[in-house]
Amino acid sequence: MSGPSRDAAPPPERSHRRPEQDRGSTVSMASTTTGLPDRYRPLDRVGPDEPTPTGVIQCWRAKDRVLNRDVAIRVHTPAGQAAHAWISRALTAGGLATPALAMVYDASEGSGDPQSPGGAAYVVNEWIDGETLAERLARGPMPDREARTVLRRLAEGVAEAHRVGLAVGGLTTDNVVLRPNGLVGLRAVPAATGSIDGDIAALGALLEACLTGLDPADPGPHHLSGPSDLLALVRRARSTEPGQGLSSAAAMASLLAERSRTGPLTPAARAEETDSGWLRRLRDRRPEHSSDHDAHLVDGGATRDAAPVRREPHTLPPVPPVRPITGTAVAPGALGGDTVSAGSVAPAGGAYAASPYAASPYAAAPSRYDDDSFAVLEDRDGYDGPVTGETDLDAARARRHRLVVVGLPLLALLVVIALAWWIGDKVLSVASDVEQVPGSTPSVSTPAQGSQGGAAPAGQAVPITGAEVYDPLGDGEPENDSDVPKAYDGDPSTSWSTLEYRGSPAFGNLKDGVGLMLDLGQAQDLASVTVTSATPGATVEIRTGDDPDGNLNSFDVAADGTVEDGTDFTFDKPVNARYVLVWITGLVKSDNGFSADIAEVTVQAAG
Repeated sequence: MSGPSRDAAPPPERSHRRPEQDRGSTVSMASTTTGLPDRYRPLDRVGPDEPTPTGVIQCWRAKDRVLNRDVAIRVHTPAGQAAHAWISRALTAGGLATPALAMVYDASEGSGDPQSPGGAAYVVNEWIDGETLAERLARGPMPDREARTVLRRLAEGVAEAHRVGLAVGGLTTDNVVLRPNGLVGLRAVPAATGSIDGDIAALGALLEACLTGLDPADPGPHHLSGPSDLLALVRRARSTEPGQGLSSAAAMASLLAERSRTGPLTPAARAEETDSGWLRRLRDRRPEHSSDHDAHLVDGGATRDAAPVRREPHTLPPVPPVRPITGTAVAPGALGGDTVSAGSVAPAGGAYAASPYAASPYAAAPSRYDDDSFAVLEDRDGYDGPVTGETDLDAARARRHRLVVVGLPLLALLVVIALAWWIGDKVLSVASDVEQVPGSTPSVSTPAQGSQGGAAPAGQAVPITGAEVYDPLGDGEPENDSDVPKAYDGDPSTSWSTLEYRGSPAFGNLKDGVGLMLDLGQAQDLASVTVTSATPGATVEIRTGDDPDGNLNSFDVAADGTVEDGTDFTFDKPVNARYVLVWITGLVKSDNGFSADIAEVTVQAAG
């Protein structure tokens, strides 16, 4: 912009000095966007030029002076008949109402005279704040769950455009924006040109970019890894072979909505899945190095070679045979390594005391078998009787084992009895202090909020101690706050509902959602949430957190989907939390606009 001194210059002098002013972006922008209505004031240039068959499109972030809001305004040069095809596509996009695509607010083919207000050809889009997908991927690939959610929501918006015969185009990482509320939006709707098959292929390229963290347009190898269903979806979306590609963007959204039925592969399973057949056969033919026990068998002191045995995978090796003890002294190693004949070991003291190596042909080298593992067979207390095959140590172990087997259950029973007596005593003492009114029926006292004795049993409903409307993006107007208790009163015929919004199921494009904050009294493990609605069709997200005053991003998304008559939102894994947020992201048609209701909501504990 020009400085204050230049603004104060007389008009004739200013007209002579204009070519010599600073050539900043604002001055260039003002000269390029002449012909726009006075209602729109350009602020800054956004994105590169977009070539068209008849000209070029440039985009700016601008201010709508009438509605006092930021918009994205795109100008086609030249105007008039050259921009007719693009303006026709924009008018088609104007009938769409989906948060995944930037809404079209205004469009004009222009008169072709760039010097007169309204002479330019332009399209005014909703301005979407947030981080672009390219900026997000600069930090690395997305987790599988996040990639599924982003591409599913984007594919649903593209499918809505295809339903009315509009190819969106412009599906690049620079145009896809991650909204702060967790939704996704596409700027520059519609592009100058596009095709339905091109949109599907572009969605596959975006999914690949989310998994790799790299732009598919960049040269060089891209190592694609992730769940098998996502990898197959990328290949199908980008395939040009007849009968191999995806039929529609709606099909892609449906496949992304299906959660993977297989968990993470173990290393052994992954190797089994990726190895080819010839590699497995090659491993089977590889000679195995048999141990001494597998290659040789002891038979009367003589050894004979045994042919290698090919074992099936996942089978245990055979147990080496052990010959029965005879009167002939046998070396400990001949009994299978660790097996020792009890009859070959003499007592250390008493009438039968003798050197432990006297009867062995290996007495000349006693250190070879002087291991601690054999010391347990020696009688270190001076046993005077005959060898019986049982020692006092074994008898002591047997007695201790019996004591453990019998004593532990008795100890557990005593603990249970003590706990039952203590709990019963406390309950009776509390009940005795309650004053009974003569002639009245005793009532059962209900625990106060937050005073539950413990978490709900596994698989059962968790008591909801309180709830309130969570509306961080609202304008302060109550959302039927007095009806909130009807959402968890156990009566499906009563319900809490949002206000009615007009113009769009996305809350009239005024905010991104509203929800119910459920207080469970204490943090505990949760498995699922069941939502019942009298008017099915609303889309919700089940979020959990521990701070009811936190922003929306402080609540993690545990499940999402569409509410039917009774929909069970099961978590992928148990979640420990005190607060559950039922966040409504899309409304359904009502009498005077769009709204959503919750007739009953229950929370189930994890098993």
